[in-house]
Amino acid sequence: MMTDKVRLKVLGISYSQIQTGAYALILAQVDGPYRIPVVIGASEAQSIALRMESITPPRPMTHDLFVSFAHAFGVKLKEVFIYKFEDGIFSSELTFTDGERQVKIDSRTSDAIAIAMRTGTPIYTTREIIDETGFVMEIHTDNEDDADETAENDSPVDREPKLENYAIEELERTLEKLISEEQYEEAAKVSEILKRKRGNQ
Repeated sequence: MMTDKVRLKVLGISYSQIQTGAYALILAQVDGPYRIPVVIGASEAQSIALRMESITPPRPMTHDLFVSFAHAFGVKLKEVFIYKFEDGIFSSELTFTDGERQVKIDSRTSDAIAIAMRTGTPIYTTREIIDETGFVMEIHTDNEDDADETAENDSPVDREPKLENYAIEELERTLEKLISEEQYEEAAKVSEILKRKRGNQ
């Protein structure tokens, strides 16, 4: 039922603490406090991160190609619906229309989100999935954030992202270079750092 659907938006991407080599796509409840983490692969994370930064790669990625193909034949994506969560996996379906008929197609959630972001299509889930997988993000004060940042900078485990010390302009140049060289995995990392820095301005 439509009344049971909860609209979501893409909030960001972070490294997955659960699965090595994977990323966590964070979906946020629109007009609500809940967040849903979805574990996705590196290639899907790259595709989503590039779209979040409004970057067009030198050659179309798979999701860009899919959207171009659909548009060429007058097919429109109406909605993405994350309808099931089972054994740690989210199941999604895409609803397409050509103006006369409507078709639902099963999809991996990561692919569905990447396509939805390229078409401005609304993303929904159920109240049950929100209740089962959602969490409420804690609100920190500025002092707490400063303390957290100091602790992170002092941690030897977090030495890897020296990029954190780059200025925004340097990160933007680095991101452009990585995109031109089609090093999308590194580009996704830089994009995430850049997004955090812009948010702190």
